Amino acid sequence: MILDEILNNETFVQWLEWRFVAVAAVGLALSLLILDYARMLHLRSKMPPGPFPLPIIGNTHSLPESKPWIYFEEIAKNLNTPIITFWIGRRPTVWICDAWTASEMLDKRAGVYADRPRMVVFGELATKQNNLVAMYYGDKWRVHRRLSHLGVGMQQVRSYRDIQNNESKLVAHNLLQDPDNYVLQFERYAASTVSIIGFGRRIASLDDPIITEVIAIMHIASELNVPGKKMPMLMETFPFLSKFPRAIAPWKKAVDGYVKGRGFYYALADEANRTSKDESIFAKRLFAEAPKYNLHYMDIANLAGNLFGAGSDTSSSTLITFVLACCAFPDTLPAAWEELDRVCGQHRSPHFDDEPNLPYVKAFVKEVFRWRSVAIIGGQPHAPVQDDVYKGYLIPKGTWVQGNVWAIHHNEREFPDPDRFNPLRFLKDSSDSRPFPTEKGYMTFGWGRRVCSGQALAEQGTFITVARLLWAFRIEKALDVNGKEIPVDIFNFTNGLNWRPRPFKCRMTPRTQEIRETIEREGLQANDNLSEYDGETQYRMSQFYKK
Repeated sequence: MILDEILNNETFVQWLEWRFVAVAAVGLALSLLILDYARMLHLRSKMPPGPFPLPIIGNTHSLPESKPWIYFEEIAKNLNTPIITFWIGRRPTVWICDAWTASEMLDKRAGVYADRPRMVVFGELATKQNNLVAMYYGDKWRVHRRLSHLGVGMQQVRSYRDIQNNESKLVAHNLLQDPDNYVLQFERYAASTVSIIGFGRRIASLDDPIITEVIAIMHIASELNVPGKKMPMLMETFPFLSKFPRAIAPWKKAVDGYVKGRGFYYALADEANRTSKDESIFAKRLFAEAPKYNLHYMDIANLAGNLFGAGSDTSSSTLITFVLACCAFPDTLPAAWEELDRVCGQHRSPHFDDEPNLPYVKAFVKEVFRWRSVAIIGGQPHAPVQDDVYKGYLIPKGTWVQGNVWAIHHNEREFPDPDRFNPLRFLKDSSDSRPFPTEKGYMTFGWGRRVCSGQALAEQGTFITVARLLWAFRIEKALDVNGKEIPVDIFNFTNGLNWRPRPFKCRMTPRTQEIRETIEREGLQANDNLSEYDGETQYRMSQFYKK
């Protein structure tokens, strides 16, 4: 009788039904979790070795707070393997920590590793698949790559030598007046060079807001690519977090500055297209090609903006690294001075025609690229367009595959005492030279079909600027109030994908009075040569933050 009353009680029956549904839901969730984890472990057994992943979160919890590329290098060393698997949430990522493996996979199998993996933060939220660097491999990528070559392709770069030569002369001249602001001087030089190429307008003043605003956006972008366990990069571990509306998802606002910056680049390109008479500038060529390829607003914005990415932040960061190397390793400088004085004398600075006669300076530039490569993990990740097998290891289609340039350039086998700056590594007849899988001897600009499109522009500009600054100045550690040298820290770098030394002081003094006079004479002439690119833009990037 009592049991019948209980079973006929509607509240009790509803409670019983709810418990059944809850137990069933928990059971189903556990079953799905077990199946998913079994999938992860099965895949792990076929892929390159790596730390054991946990369900759902993989290995994300073990990521260091900064510079994960050093952590991945340590894992590879501990496991004695050139390639490792590290799980970001439920997705495996593959990290290549060896030059020969990187060459075999990403260069020799360039057609296989031509794609991009899913990148929630940079590929979806920030660029919405409209930017070449994050774009999936396909027809749209081919169009954007072809168009980018109109600005920085191998066929175009040689025509920019006069611009880079004059701008680097101006850098040397400005450093005579204001050596303490060398970072801003380098940023002005790099931003001005690409602004002339892209928009037909130079940046003559350190007060031009384009310098600081563009560099700031580039730093934001570089931090949207480094694996991490904090927002916004935690969305790579838990992609569902990217689906929340911005009103209740403050973690998505980290990409807003980058997104809004795209409007600024379109405005610059449109302004240049309307006002410039120079048909060779990149902006006018983009608008001329737009109907043919059905380019829309964001296509032009991203292609124009990528010029700054290819040539401003990275180039200025490389020059700051060069200064750090000079301060930390002064013993490498006398050989450069001897060579430059012998080839150029002191009444003219180096020019591009001197390059074949400056083997040590060329080696010096290569060591700058190798020692602390700006794109420390080789730029954006690759992904195979199909399942691939490398030395018995499965690399599934779409897997995040990253070349760890830090580990590659830090390998004792190719670069003994790797933290020492040593240009002799790149002189073929030197006992310090070691075999390397590529002719250049470094992998700073990436691999295969995804190699940095601005490589030729960066290498050309870095050579002439480094050669000129070596010729012009004694670059030394700063002195404290007691006249003692202030040590520099060769490990104190920022944490972004494109890293650079954190601020440090130095001394730059002309090597001789004759050189000082030459710097002044050439600088004034360069400024006059560049005056044809004088002009103002009505736009500021900060205007677009408010939109």
